Amino acid sequence: MMADSRLLGPPYRVFDFYVPITNFPLSKPSSSDPWEDFSNVFRREHQPLPQGWADVFGPLRKGTVDDCLIVGQLGLSLDGRVATESGHSKYINGPAGLVHLHRLRSLVDVVVVGVGTAIADDPQLTVRRVSGPQPARVVIDPKGRLCADARMFADNGVRRLLITEERTRCTAPAGVEVITLPKIDGQFAPSAILAALAGCGMRRMLIEGGADTISRFLVAGCLDRLHVMVAPIILGNGGPGIVLPSLDRADQAPRMPVRVHKIDDDVLFDCDLSAQRVALGIAKKST
Repeated sequence: MMADSRLLGPPYRVFDFYVPITNFPLSKPSSSDPWEDFSNVFRREHQPLPQGWADVFGPLRKGTVDDCLIVGQLGLSLDGRVATESGHSKYINGPAGLVHLHRLRSLVDVVVVGVGTAIADDPQLTVRRVSGPQPARVVIDPKGRLCADARMFADNGVRRLLITEERTRCTAPAGVEVITLPKIDGQFAPSAILAALAGCGMRRMLIEGGADTISRFLVAGCLDRLHVMVAPIILGNGGPGIVLPSLDRADQAPRMPVRVHKIDDDVLFDCDLSAQRVALGIAKKST
């Protein structure tokens, strides 16, 4: 018997074909939310995943380059914008797209954002739209600009980390761990950020924003997957999505394997970037 669709949320479809989510493998009594059961099974790598969600989230279970798995997530309009010209971005994606983002959060060890996004959006970076474990929260803040009362610094029982410059004198809120890194050409090397987080025991990492931060990780070869959630809206002038070095010719642009999933009104492009991902090593521990 198929599970209640109200619990499953909007169906994930691959190229317009509905994927049934049945025969759910459980090692404990089912919770009120099938996603909580899925997130538990997801972490037990010897157990098979139900096919519907396996198509979307199975590639995030284990990296192919090393012990770490890094996924970037970006919500875009049809014309490639992440915000209006005034900076407003809530919400480009529909409810199903936002649920997908929260599902991603529940499957990773840590969520990473840049300080620009943290200041502009004041995100909580928690799992609220689905049931599942809460990830650690990290802000990349070279100058210590983020206020102590930022919502991502709220003490709700998970680790909170601040990545800042070695010579920056800033006082982190109580309970927030501080990682100091040197700058190279005025910026932190994405590989150094990931290596530091791996040293803290983080294995699955979500680079959530903003667009500049995701672009830097992409250029540096520091993403295994990129989830681009495209909404059926056109914003016109506004904040661009992925910004990369320019090319002279369109046929010089690298192509990558991609899987396309219809998630209610939004369309998810799951891009496989593992062929270009640099090696990071082994995480201190795994969750």
